[in-house]
Amino acid sequence: MTALPDTVDTLIHPGWILPMAPANSVLVDHSLAVSGGRIVALVPRREATAIAARDVFELPGHALLPGLVNAHGHAAMCLLRGYADDLPLMPWLEQHIWPAEGRHVSDEFVSDGVELAIAEMLRAGTTTFSDMYFFPDACARVAQARGMRCQITFPILDFPTPWARDADEYISKGLALRDTLKHSSLVSLGFGPHAPYTVSEATLARVATLAAELDVPVQIHLHETPGEVLQAVEANGERPLDSLHRLGLLGPRTQCVHMTDLGDQDIALLAETGAHVVHCPQSNMKLASGSCPVSKLLAAGVNVALGTDSAASNNDLNLFGEMQTAALLAKLGTGDASALPAARALAMATLGGARALGLDDQIGSLEPGKLADMIAVDLSGPETQPLYNPLSQLVYACNGSQVTHSWIGGDLKLRDRQLTGFDLEALGQRSRRWQQRITGTHA
Repeated sequence: MTALPDTVDTLIHPGWILPMAPANSVLVDHSLAVSGGRIVALVPRREATAIAARDVFELPGHALLPGLVNAHGHAAMCLLRGYADDLPLMPWLEQHIWPAEGRHVSDEFVSDGVELAIAEMLRAGTTTFSDMYFFPDACARVAQARGMRCQITFPILDFPTPWARDADEYISKGLALRDTLKHSSLVSLGFGPHAPYTVSEATLARVATLAAELDVPVQIHLHETPGEVLQAVEANGERPLDSLHRLGLLGPRTQCVHMTDLGDQDIALLAETGAHVVHCPQSNMKLASGSCPVSKLLAAGVNVALGTDSAASNNDLNLFGEMQTAALLAKLGTGDASALPAARALAMATLGGARALGLDDQIGSLEPGKLADMIAVDLSGPETQPLYNPLSQLVYACNGSQVTHSWIGGDLKLRDRQLTGFDLEALGQRSRRWQQRITGTHA
């Protein structure tokens, strides 16, 4: 048995600890200690009385769990929240979102949008997010300034945008950013080819080679709608997933986002290659894109994470909502009320997300040696009483507003529901100015 430390930076005494490893475990009357940004002890409270701490948090009625991992999104698109609602995917993209982005996206747009997104995510329990968007250097800058952990998969397309002219420039800019951030403790970089229908096979093959050489992740929108899959079959004679496999782009580093149109052969290929799936249930429902067969994927041994997608298609960045939606959608889609239990949905939002991002050796569960990325959720309010099962309550009764504290690497980012270091009034003013610019309601 490892000896307990005499002194630590932070000592937390919650009502319950949900470590996520082992699965389904709930610890009562336990305490967690943090030093140097890492968890150093998780012990019964009676043993923790021997530990002295600089900061002590008495949190009765609270559950302490790993910070949530938003495994797919476009953070800066918070500034397009509600801009083009109630439209199918391709008209939404081609007639509204892409034109607006072409007119307005800039370093300033991304900086303001990412700061707004981080504030929203921290208040609802997310401590790590994955981002795929233009001006990823601006996203990295804001994330580091705010102490927010993130994976940036820099965008790659075959057509010009405000950030780059062609695939060569997207890749060269992204790799230069990777070199700049290689020593960052918060931001990791990967490739973000948008989708098989916007990126040529030659570019995808190049990404496959570079990702293998550099051992970095690849995130891609894939099988988002039945129409996308049908179009690919008609044009190429094969499904997009098979194309990626043929090009060497399907493996343990690959994060496949959406995956609503899957047959048994697709699921078998995902399991065989070790690729990850990122499920974005609310965005897929809102755009009527379809539903990812999560229970079949999990049964086949495929790791599934959760993502919100952007606030332009969701319209929030709240993983509590995604957990509940994922669980309910799985039950409805299969006709089986046990298809996706609460504990499994919570695992998808924590350890599953960390695993998809290749960060599960550092985050996603509360274990000694791991980074102290964690949240406290108040389960004492009327919305969550009486309490029979903390796991169920977190998924089916919480909406994110019950999060009272967030830590990233042991640093307190949310205390008693108040963000540290944010000027929300100024942030709101900047957001309103963008709304006026985008709608042309202000000179």
